[in-house]
Amino acid sequence: MSIIDWTILVGTLLFIVIYGAWKIKGGTSIQSYIRGDNESSWWAIGLGVMATQASAITFMSTPGQAFHDGMGFVQFYFGLPLAMIIIAVTFIPIYHKLKIFTAYEFLESRFDLKTRSLTAVLFLIQRGLAAGITIYAPSIILATILGWNLNLLNFIIGFLVIIYTVSGGVKAVSATQKQQMYVIMGGMFFAFFYIVSALPDNISFSNALSIAGAGEKLEILDFSFNPESRYTFWSGITGGLFLALSYFGTDQSQVGRYLSGRSVKESQMGLIMNGLVKVPMQFFILLVGVMVFVFYQFNKAPIFFNQATLTKLESTEAGDQLNLLNSKKDSIFYIKSQLAHEIATNKTPNQVKSYQEVLQKEKALNAEVKQLITTYLPGEEVNDKDYVFISFILEHLPKGLIGLLLAVIFSAAMSSTSSELSALATTTTIDIYKRSVKPKETDKKYVWMTKLFTVVWGLVAIAFASIGTLFENLIQFVNIIGSVFYGTILGIFLVAFYLRKIGGNAVFIAAIISEIIVIWIFYADVVGYLWLNAIGCINTIILSLIIQQLLPKKSIQQ
Repeated sequence: MSIIDWTILVGTLLFIVIYGAWKIKGGTSIQSYIRGDNESSWWAIGLGVMATQASAITFMSTPGQAFHDGMGFVQFYFGLPLAMIIIAVTFIPIYHKLKIFTAYEFLESRFDLKTRSLTAVLFLIQRGLAAGITIYAPSIILATILGWNLNLLNFIIGFLVIIYTVSGGVKAVSATQKQQMYVIMGGMFFAFFYIVSALPDNISFSNALSIAGAGEKLEILDFSFNPESRYTFWSGITGGLFLALSYFGTDQSQVGRYLSGRSVKESQMGLIMNGLVKVPMQFFILLVGVMVFVFYQFNKAPIFFNQATLTKLESTEAGDQLNLLNSKKDSIFYIKSQLAHEIATNKTPNQVKSYQEVLQKEKALNAEVKQLITTYLPGEEVNDKDYVFISFILEHLPKGLIGLLLAVIFSAAMSSTSSELSALATTTTIDIYKRSVKPKETDKKYVWMTKLFTVVWGLVAIAFASIGTLFENLIQFVNIIGSVFYGTILGIFLVAFYLRKIGGNAVFIAAIISEIIVIWIFYADVVGYLWLNAIGCINTIILSLIIQQLLPKKSIQQ
């Protein structure tokens, strides 16, 4: 990296930390620190909601997902717009009317304390784990670039986020997220247009799409009913809907964004903005990954995108085998490049078939490299999807743009992590400490405890980030964590909103049974993980209805 790149990267990160910690002062009251005195406008809410969800994982893993598997991942978001409408109409008016700090306070007024506490604990578990991954993702970048210790980087990044989140509270999170989204979207647009301009002179954007289509990267819709398939239209419109309802409607990291709105209308407009923009934004990020795929049809790609691991493999006894595989890849590249040129100018079925056969051979070489890594470097990561985009950035982008794209990834990481830590601390303070431990403390003490819990959860996230290499593609892993817990949480809230005759005892027992079933299904690997959202939600609702009939009538709570 050049001095220009380092200047842009470091300057951006320092600006975000200083802006959040110094210019935006956290209030001394719990209302100011947690809800930001309800000063957020609809567009600030919309940007905050998107920034909270759009972590570094989104901008690092999603292009790699598209590079390997194509655009089908966008189906994951198909249920989101409908979820935004449901939440805007149903959830937001109730939350604002009750003037609550967290979504889980509502559950006590509707059910009882134990149901509120159970739901809050389920949230703390899954969001605490997810926060670790959002810290781990950008750590990969500097670890790859500089060869620094990954755990040390996890601590540095987590510490930077903790500084301004503790100092400014929700106001700091909201204010910095606006700046971060500007950096994020600007950087991704610059990257997209650079990739298109870097293609051979005779390859237009439409030609590039033709090549991507021949490589089966543009297969967006899958209408099959295979429950084991992770991304289909049906899993997105159902499982994705349930996941979005739970995430945006019951997850405090999102609920906290629109609880700070000036009014019900401002909060509703902010969520609708997210529903209108989110799917096109994810489509665009995936398209960037597809363009990276096209770029590498005319430029040699590494046989394995994690260069640090590849370097280690070269120094083992597998070095000669690796050289042979690289020679085969070079031969495949020249054939592949020629076929890509032909497809761009005059695509025929035979050319497409030949091209796909070559891509399969290339994929087989990658599998052989992974096998060598498993054999000669046990314990090393064999997944390189998360390294595709960062490898492209470092090897092919011009000076200045490298620093900007790295700033994009770090900005996204800090944005989502700050929201998560704020939500974790708020839930721990309001739903556990204030409600069940120390219910009669002063506002000043609760603000102090919220800051303390922010630090504690930050350290927990950093610790979990240290084992991040154990997992597959990060964007999938974060969604898997959510899918295991979100369905049950959403089921509890839907019962609370729509089934007024169900009491706290029934929904509490149903939620525990439902969560056990979901965890068993996940470990048994019966269905694609997106379906876990619908299964957990529906199980909770049905079991609540059944159990309520079996309980004494006095257990019914209105």
